[in-house]
Amino acid sequence: MQHGRKGRVFGRKRDVRKAFVNSLTEALVLRERIVTTEARAREIRPYVEKLITAGKSGTLAARRTIIQKLGGREKVAKKVVDVLSKRFAERKGGYTRITKVVKRASDGRKSAVIEFVEK
Repeated sequence: MQHGRKGRVFGRKRDVRKAFVNSLTEALVLRERIVTTEARAREIRPYVEKLITAGKSGTLAARRTIIQKLGGREKVAKKVVDVLSKRFAERKGGYTRITKVVKRASDGRKSAVIEFVEK
């Protein structure tokens, strides 16, 4: 049973998994669109959306909270607060979209594109 178990493990220890999710989040914020596996996209979606919601206030405290959650990535926090939060100022949620793409021929993994929606 999965009672009380939240999130995917990805076959990694806690610290490595946290760094892995942070790097996926960084890639999504900086590039605004990434191709990854379906499970990875579903795992980072709520994380990214909470960052953008936090950045909407635009305060120094919000910026520092985002930096802390991302493990010291100030460049990413700057883009979240200055660019993405302003873009989605009128929107109440649902900042990202996950689109499934064709399975890879080599190993058959389920791939997906995660991207930010247009205003």
